[in-house]
Amino acid sequence: MGQLKALLPWRGVTLLEHQIGSLIAAGVYHVVVVLGHDANLLKPIVESADGAHWVLNGDYREGKTTSIKSGMSDLIASRTKHVVLLSVDQPRRPDTVRTLLERHTSSFNKMTIPTYHGKGGHPIVMSESVLPEVMKIEEETQGLLAVVRQHADETDRFEIDDPSLVWDLNTPEQYEQALDAGL
Repeated sequence: MGQLKALLPWRGVTLLEHQIGSLIAAGVYHVVVVLGHDANLLKPIVESADGAHWVLNGDYREGKTTSIKSGMSDLIASRTKHVVLLSVDQPRRPDTVRTLLERHTSSFNKMTIPTYHGKGGHPIVMSESVLPEVMKIEEETQGLLAVVRQHADETDRFEIDDPSLVWDLNTPEQYEQALDAGL
């Protein structure tokens, strides 16, 4: 992107502020933000949000799996029952996150994954029972995807009419398209 994604403007705030606010408005009561690159620029944003705190991933250069495991370590210690996994470059609306959470907590599935036109999206919600497996993921073994595949029969995939479920803002063009979508 050429700049820190978390600080990109999004609907009047930064992407980071949007994600934290969206998760809290959806009913997530314990938001863990994993910081790595330029953490000192982002800490004040996280610290200003009620219900959110940060953990530092000193190994962020080694890949996304290290960030996932850093956040999961904090959640395992707090005995969390359900985890919503969402990256800062995947802006989601609170109502969509709430629908996903309600669907997951009312089922006995280990994972819940929303789809849009049949394509898997985010956030992913998982039960505490899979967290030990998530703590073992590695970049070389396809990270979280390996855990999702292992529990395919215990995963609820359901369609939601929200195109933002498949957004991943990795390029300036994707960012501009998402902004233009107005969701």
